[in-house]
Amino acid sequence: MNGLESIATAPMWAGFIAFVVVMLALDLFVFGGNKAHKVSVKEAAIWSLVWVSLALLFNGGLWWYLNSTVGSQIADQKALEFFSGYLIEKTLSIDNVFVFLLIFTAFQVPQQFQRRVLIYGVLGAIIMRAIMILAGAWVVSEFSWVLYVFGAFLLLTGMRMLAMADQEPDVANNPVLRFAKRHLRVADDEHGERFV
Repeated sequence: MNGLESIATAPMWAGFIAFVVVMLALDLFVFGGNKAHKVSVKEAAIWSLVWVSLALLFNGGLWWYLNSTVGSQIADQKALEFFSGYLIEKTLSIDNVFVFLLIFTAFQVPQQFQRRVLIYGVLGAIIMRAIMILAGAWVVSEFSWVLYVFGAFLLLTGMRMLAMADQEPDVANNPVLRFAKRHLRVADDEHGERFV
């Protein structure tokens, strides 16, 4: 078995997706994700511990399942791959906190609404990431030369970011925001808990 082969079966994927949907629903509707309130450091730390614990439990369950079905060597390898990927994802997501702070500051989002706005943003990011990964995987599987186009795009984006590293981002004049203001009903002032 090489490192690119999936060990997941269709029921495993269905169970994983169902688990994620249930956890998001619990966070949004049961534990007050859609209620406006200021999140304390203690509450944020508790929720972080809950989600990290769930990820570690998932990793333990994955190892247990694989150990009983395909053997300890593959179970050890895949559990370590999951844990390594999880740590990398956690580490790389730290910079997102600064992006969120920049956006909240630029748009003057009151603290009691920041959690709700963040949840909508994260849900949108999950959906968009899934679409992009599925579409990208299909395009690459059909047209292998597209990898060079994607690579060139990443290089150009990296050089552009490097060239603009010293400039403060002008969030208010972002082309996406200008498009939204021109074509959607967007208000500049606050309307309580109503975002749309």
